[in-house]
Amino acid sequence: MPAVPLQSLWSATAPAGPALTALSAARRAQVVIVGAGYTGLSAALHLAIAGRDVVVLEALEVGERASGLNGGQVIPGVKHDPDTLEELFGPELGARLVTTVATAADLVFELIARHGIECESSRAGWIQPATSEQALTQLAARAQQWQRRGAAVEMLSREAVKALTGSPRYCGGLLDRRGGKVQPLALVRGLARAVLSAGGQVFTHSPAIRLIRVGSDWRIDTPQGSVTSQTVILATNAYTDGLVGALRRTVVPVPSFQVATQPLTPQMLKEILPQGQAASDTWHLLRYFRTDASGRLVLGSRGTFAAAPNLRAMRRHYRAVHEIYPQLQGVPFEYHWGGWVAITRDHLPHLHELATGVLAGLGYNGRGVAMATMMGKLLAQCALGAPATQLGFPVTPVRPIRLHALSGLGARATIQYLRLVDGWTRARAARAP
Repeated sequence: MPAVPLQSLWSATAPAGPALTALSAARRAQVVIVGAGYTGLSAALHLAIAGRDVVVLEALEVGERASGLNGGQVIPGVKHDPDTLEELFGPELGARLVTTVATAADLVFELIARHGIECESSRAGWIQPATSEQALTQLAARAQQWQRRGAAVEMLSREAVKALTGSPRYCGGLLDRRGGKVQPLALVRGLARAVLSAGGQVFTHSPAIRLIRVGSDWRIDTPQGSVTSQTVILATNAYTDGLVGALRRTVVPVPSFQVATQPLTPQMLKEILPQGQAASDTWHLLRYFRTDASGRLVLGSRGTFAAAPNLRAMRRHYRAVHEIYPQLQGVPFEYHWGGWVAITRDHLPHLHELATGVLAGLGYNGRGVAMATMMGKLLAQCALGAPATQLGFPVTPVRPIRLHALSGLGARATIQYLRLVDGWTRARAARAP
């Protein structure tokens, strides 16, 4: 079956990014950052504002990978609930960690406002619709935990979810008013502009091919140049390669693909997500959906491991749209695209110090817009000399996943299994009276 031609909605609608060139000489900087996504550019921006001479190296164009390809949902927190984080890391560090992840969305919108980034930002909230009564019970516990900590999180009835999403598919849900949405490629390009305005340097088409210790410094070589620095930040997430092999083996890249319809009619938009929230449901292979500034419906879910999805794979996404919104039957799909999500063994982001002067942050497990931006700030604080005890985030040793070479096969098998489980559950629900 033929592959579907890929074109990203975000690349078709984002303002142009800054004009950048490849690194073509030997340079010295106080900090060199590998990766010009949310993590790397947030780190660079915080460092440049603090007066540091910072250089960012990007293998392709800014936003050509995950930071410009994701769903643009700005979601507070991480996969684990607050009580779980405190159990994992203890009452002191755990409580500070909860505060850190809770304010990640705040940081995104603060940077957008402070630097005047035009990225269709909206902070109407994030909905987590429940696909079952069991999921609804789990959401209620999550809401209670956040409410005890003063967060603007509330439970929604079946009727409220239907009114806010326009879908009768769900039995209730959770609304987190701290969340929102952005045009993700416009955001990352805007961050790059902010870094340049603050005095930082960003080089594209400059992949890091070697990391070498030179006395008390580190040198990163690119095909046409090099940067020497006392501090290196690795911010490559799902696209981490063999530059530091042990780091690459801490994450499993998993594909996520999206489709976007043509702009919906004004009448449809009165019914479908009329207040502008983003949503991610509770299936094992969750579906995340939203509208864009032009009124297109955008839906994403786990994709195939092929370079480009075939028509059969994309039809799963079409069926998902029509299951959630039967009223969109017959509305054409205009855009198809995808990228990679970095999954960690414990489903938590990680901040590492690989060696003296070498830092890394990665592993956002599908919540990268907010958490990667926050990770960039944390990495900048580390590079500025903040002790680990003041970060509000654990600095953990690198622990490669055992049998990592087989992780791709395991991820494929897991996705197929969960797809079957979700399909069986949906079929059973459809047969129920």
